[in-house]
Amino acid sequence: MTRGQIVARGLSNRCPNCGARTLFKAGSLFLLNAECRDCGLKFERKNDEGFFLGSMSLNYGVTIVVFLVPVMLLAWQKVIGVTPAIVIAGVGSIVVPALLYRSSRSWWLMNYYVFLPQHLPANGGTGHAGQDDNL
Repeated sequence: MTRGQIVARGLSNRCPNCGARTLFKAGSLFLLNAECRDCGLKFERKNDEGFFLGSMSLNYGVTIVVFLVPVMLLAWQKVIGVTPAIVIAGVGSIVVPALLYRSSRSWWLMNYYVFLPQHLPANGGTGHAGQDDNL
């Protein structure tokens, strides 16, 4: 499994190991599967509390850079008024992270496996963070 394949799968919300569309439960926007039903890769890490805090940080950062900063710059340049900017920023700070939730989870898994591709079962790993200590 190459890093390029991992990135392509991460950007398309697919399992980083086998490429199946199994990250999220069918019919759900926000429920992550515990593991890939095709290859068995564990997505949820029960022993690594806070693993997906990185995805929340990633989501927050993208929201600020891509959405909130441009709105504030438009207000600063007086293209839009301050009150509309506050309303747009307030609504956007709720809506944009919700829209990016699935992608940020996938991007976080992608980042993890790009830097530690040996943890993927396709590359001989166990698929669990912290299980491959012989880096």
